[in-house]
Amino acid sequence: MKKFTSILLVIGMMLPGLTTQADEGMWIVNMLNRITMAEMQGMGLNLTAEEIYDINNASLKDAIVRLNGGSCTGEVISSQGLVLTNHHCAYDAIQGFSSTENDYLTDGFFAKALDQEKNIDDFVISFLVRIDDVSERMLSEVTGAMSEDERDAAIGEARKAIMAEMNPDGEKELDLKSFYYGNEFYIFEYKTYRDVRLVAAPPESVGKYGGDTDNWMWPRHTGDFSMLRIYAGEDNEPADYSETNVPYQPKRHLRISMDGVSEDDFTMVMGYPGSTDRFLSSWGIEQALDLYNPSVVEVRDLKLQTMKKHMDADPAVRIQYAAKYAQTANYWKYYIGQSKGLKRLDVQTKKQDLEARFNEWMTETPERLSEYEGTLELISDYYDETDASVRGKVYALEAGLIGCDISLFAFRFYRMAAGLFSEDAEEVAATQGAMTEYVNGHFREYDQSTDRDLFVNLMTKFQEDIDPAFHPSFFELVADKYKGDFSRYADKMYAKSFLVDADRCAEFIASPSQKVMNKDLAIIVGNSAIQTYFAGMANPAEAKFNRGYRMLVKGLREMDSDQAIAPDANSTMRITYGAVQPYKAADAVNYDFITTANGVLEKKDNSNPEFVVPDALDELIRNRDFGPYADESGELVVCFIHGTDITGGNSGSPVMDANGDLIGCAFDGNWEAMSGDIAFEDELQRTISVDIRYVLWILDKFAGADNLINEMDLVKGLR
Repeated sequence: MKKFTSILLVIGMMLPGLTTQADEGMWIVNMLNRITMAEMQGMGLNLTAEEIYDINNASLKDAIVRLNGGSCTGEVISSQGLVLTNHHCAYDAIQGFSSTENDYLTDGFFAKALDQEKNIDDFVISFLVRIDDVSERMLSEVTGAMSEDERDAAIGEARKAIMAEMNPDGEKELDLKSFYYGNEFYIFEYKTYRDVRLVAAPPESVGKYGGDTDNWMWPRHTGDFSMLRIYAGEDNEPADYSETNVPYQPKRHLRISMDGVSEDDFTMVMGYPGSTDRFLSSWGIEQALDLYNPSVVEVRDLKLQTMKKHMDADPAVRIQYAAKYAQTANYWKYYIGQSKGLKRLDVQTKKQDLEARFNEWMTETPERLSEYEGTLELISDYYDETDASVRGKVYALEAGLIGCDISLFAFRFYRMAAGLFSEDAEEVAATQGAMTEYVNGHFREYDQSTDRDLFVNLMTKFQEDIDPAFHPSFFELVADKYKGDFSRYADKMYAKSFLVDADRCAEFIASPSQKVMNKDLAIIVGNSAIQTYFAGMANPAEAKFNRGYRMLVKGLREMDSDQAIAPDANSTMRITYGAVQPYKAADAVNYDFITTANGVLEKKDNSNPEFVVPDALDELIRNRDFGPYADESGELVVCFIHGTDITGGNSGSPVMDANGDLIGCAFDGNWEAMSGDIAFEDELQRTISVDIRYVLWILDKFAGADNLINEMDLVKGLR
């Protein structure tokens, strides 16, 4: 093996652009081309492409799972279907099992036996079965002379034909995805397991240590992990929840490396990154900086203030709204950081330079000019035509639709209720069951007083900040009958609407009335909000956007055909790689690549809920009771950073070493590189991951859950 690695290193040194720094690219796992594999192996990878992705034999892909359609990633770490992911990925489930009597958010939860594991409603885990390239067939009837509508129609017909051929009985779970802005297409087949149970979750003082203050920041001391288990029927196939189901036996699970990390070590991450925008133009960046990002931040800032007031006043509300607050705060801070990063790195100028180079390349031959002329103008025209509506579009979503619970709940309730009026008794019964389940879930995380304040505050802000041309239609009702006062409207809505009370919702489901529903003030709000949001989405300029970006991306790939250019993330399985590296955050600010348990105590402030350290944890650290989980110097490493290219959706992704063994669990990016979804910066871009040895230490020393450690395959000395 050493000889093999040495040869690969020589090959790597002969390839252009190889470094041990951060490496840009979220690569589709079935397309690990010559350049990508050579770079990975040149940096130290000891695996072949087939050991990463293979449809005929067990490979790494069979140990990587998608949570709830792509919200997060997880990895199978035992032969009994044990899955590791982030604490924040299971946060909704932990909250759902919590109460003021059994506060698992505060105290943590660790199942010491299978019968203690808790079934999570509406939680699914999917495995990737295979990927097929269908680009040629999807584009076979498409021509450059087609309008966007004609092109969409041709692609739609091709999609129908391909899906009918590949899934004639409708039994397969297929997802056809566009890549490179519609220049390529791939079909992904999945197998989804529906019986998922919560196994372990550390207390928030571990899993969320640092809270909003440390979110997106390095140095970090957060044990952001939780554990789930997949259950299957006796045939090891997906099955609905049943007490007779058994732990799933995977094709492949990851071994756990006890070797830790050193500077320049090779790392790779596999998972389901949600979205990036690496091809965004200079005009798109300008619109984001001036209009889109500030609007999101403004609305979410008010939403956070409103929720926090109620959460601080009532422990029950704190539990009910914990997940909503965390989700809101996460991207509130993200957009603040993204704007700072884009400005600091002058990304707009860099994009302008790229566009100038594209324009020059385009004019070098008549053939290129004929194909690409007008591409940049299409894009710039799109942004000129949409600038006026951007803030209204953001407010329609952030304030109007998802700002308060009543709006989105009312819209969804109204849409589901259509089945209540069916002449088919079976459809009515099925609808009643689905709606009852939805209503019960909604009210478990609902407080009317909090929701009322959110409604009044956010709708008032919407009215004051946004041009009336982009207001929801119910604003006219508020103006005419309630003198423009949303508080007065709220008084009547929350008093009269049946949607603010679970029992009244149940009565309506049992005896529905279209007339009652149409007159309900909450239904009016919900339908008005969704109509406003979709009106903002349906812009005639979209055709310019679609064609302009599709042609730009096609041209850029031709212009730089000697480079491997990864497609934007789109919630499909990707692999990214890079080295463990420190970085220079700013002038005279240099960060190491690891943090240790010493930093947990340095940050400790039990008067601040974000930095509470439980007495038991404090004692373990002060006594240096680290056991076999300490590094060579005797320290307990908590987190480490490495130069891999990830984004939202990668939360919970496995961080693997050169042998494909698990060394950490990815959970965040660093503040200085928050512009990374748009522009990758290899000197700054770092992934923050919790060290797997810290996870094991919490399970063993803090929780006494050695039953879980005994399931895992721990290896050492293989680096």
